[in-house]
Amino acid sequence: MKTNCWLVLGTMLATGAVAQVNTNTLPVIPPPANLATAPAAPAATNATAKKKAAPKNAAPKAVKKISEPSVALVPGTATVLTSNLNLRGQAGLKGEVVGHLKAGDTVTVISAINLDKHAADEPAQWAKIALPSTTKVWVDSKFLGATNKVVAVKKLNLRAGPGENYSVLGIIEKGTPVSELSAKGNWTQIEPPANAFAFVAAMYLKQAAAAAPMQPAPTPTPTPAIVETPVVVPPPTTHNVAEAPPIVTPPAPTPLAPPPAPVVETPAVVVPAVVDTNPPPPRVVTHEGYVRRSISPVAPTYFELFDWDSGNAINYLYAPTNATPANALNLARYNGYKIIVTGQEGMAERWAATPVLTVQRIYVSATNYPPSDKKTLTSPHNTPTSPRAGQRH
Repeated sequence: MKTNCWLVLGTMLATGAVAQVNTNTLPVIPPPANLATAPAAPAATNATAKKKAAPKNAAPKAVKKISEPSVALVPGTATVLTSNLNLRGQAGLKGEVVGHLKAGDTVTVISAINLDKHAADEPAQWAKIALPSTTKVWVDSKFLGATNKVVAVKKLNLRAGPGENYSVLGIIEKGTPVSELSAKGNWTQIEPPANAFAFVAAMYLKQAAAAAPMQPAPTPTPTPAIVETPVVVPPPTTHNVAEAPPIVTPPAPTPLAPPPAPVVETPAVVVPAVVDTNPPPPRVVTHEGYVRRSISPVAPTYFELFDWDSGNAINYLYAPTNATPANALNLARYNGYKIIVTGQEGMAERWAATPVLTVQRIYVSATNYPPSDKKTLTSPHNTPTSPRAGQRH
């Protein structure tokens, strides 16, 4: 019993010691300086983690417009300012390149041309210049004499290349001799005549500055006339007062001559540059060959004029539709005939390199093909019924 009491008392004392509350407090520890001042890291989001995709229908990049200074050119010589300047067959970037010029070359300006409609990256000011002698031209060989190489037609076009789809660089008259350099098919390369021309961008040319007009001389101020006052001579003193001395009148002063009139110089008149704004005249040509139906199913007309020796088409033939029924031209009647046709030549709207000739006059020179079985027509109807050899239409 006594032992149990002591055990209970010891248990109670131990429990009280454990249950005592510690009243001592620890000092407050401040946070580290780098953690207190460091900014909070931004939270990662899906919007920043993904890159923005480019729009599917993005607008095309705008064409950069060239900076073109205003150039005033007059007929005469000019100097090339840039290296490798393109020499073109027409005014504008649509003209094919027919040659090149280098910086310092001297050219002869014929006229200035301003394009009404042009692209943003295309110059608007162009110069028509004389074709340099180093640039060669081409002519159709069948219009030259076989032995003397003289132009056999009234007017012959000078082309930038061996074909009628090249630009016209001038015209030579009938009877003009040419200097043959080379040949390619039915075309002959010759030395360019003096009237051949080409085109370059005007902003790459420079002409000497025109002399400033002379200023008129200033008008001189006239000098006033000097009027002399006559000197009165007093009479001499004399004891004889009865005879008075004569009074001498001095001569009148001679007036001064008026100053000469000032010479006014007329300033020089500067002639403005001549700008060729008139469209070129229609091109009327004469060709000789045989008539056949067009071989291509997408040809611009149903009939074409071709060369018997080579089999190549010369022109597509077009009969005007505005004629009266009595005067309407039926090209099917000339199928298989050899003709000499005259008319206005142009290019088809859908095919820029396809020549079409609007028929104005036809002369039948033969009604049969030459004795050869190499050439065939696309149509079996090769025998016309009405025209005769030597007949004009």
